[in-house]
Amino acid sequence: MPARGKHRRPRNSTLTRGIVAAGTGGAALALPLVGATGAQAATPNAVPQVSLVTYKVVEGDTLSKIAKNHTTGDWKKLYKANRAVIGDDPAIIKPGLKLTVGTKNGGTSAKTAKATTTAKATTASAVTPASATTYTNDLDGWIRQSLDVMAQQGIPGTYDGIYRNIIRESSGNPQAMNNWDSNAVAGTPSKGLLQVIDPTFTAYHVTGTSLDPFDPVANITAACNYAAARYGSIDNVFGAY
Repeated sequence: MPARGKHRRPRNSTLTRGIVAAGTGGAALALPLVGATGAQAATPNAVPQVSLVTYKVVEGDTLSKIAKNHTTGDWKKLYKANRAVIGDDPAIIKPGLKLTVGTKNGGTSAKTAKATTTAKATTASAVTPASATTYTNDLDGWIRQSLDVMAQQGIPGTYDGIYRNIIRESSGNPQAMNNWDSNAVAGTPSKGLLQVIDPTFTAYHVTGTSLDPFDPVANITAACNYAAARYGSIDNVFGAY
């Protein structure tokens, strides 16, 4: 933005009981094994092959929700079995925590099997991010990425409006800087694709983008945010702003 406008002044505008394995140093819970057969119960030396059924906490989970979906529904029992992992406050469970929601040993009950399947599916979705959109590292990619950020933030503007103003202001050079106008004389030269001075960039910076005014995407989105506040949209800008 060449120095010709007042735009340079920024506006102040969250069961089945679990088991603690021996040898961990923690106090073990004496819990019944789910699915133990009569033969095993009658044979003192039998060692059933028991494995834990775990659930990985995801964003939005609560103990009540997990207990309802994966256990008998008693969140207090679920908390008691996993207190060493959760901590002293049952209301705070962080995404990524692995909670024991039951045990199994071959003869898995229908509910335990369902819990295991659901836990695996949920864990997979929690650790496998959705395919991210990729952008080319050029003017076209910068504009398209900015438009996606703007759409998320409710900032108006179109590809043509942004492109038109970029070509006028910097000819598409993200490192462009005006060292001769009144803003430069005042110590705040215009920078980047849409020639924004530092005070304006700071005031209209869009969360989630770089704090570097020369960053193409950050520069475009901040300028479009400013233009939206002053002119309604970058599409309404046809000259020095």
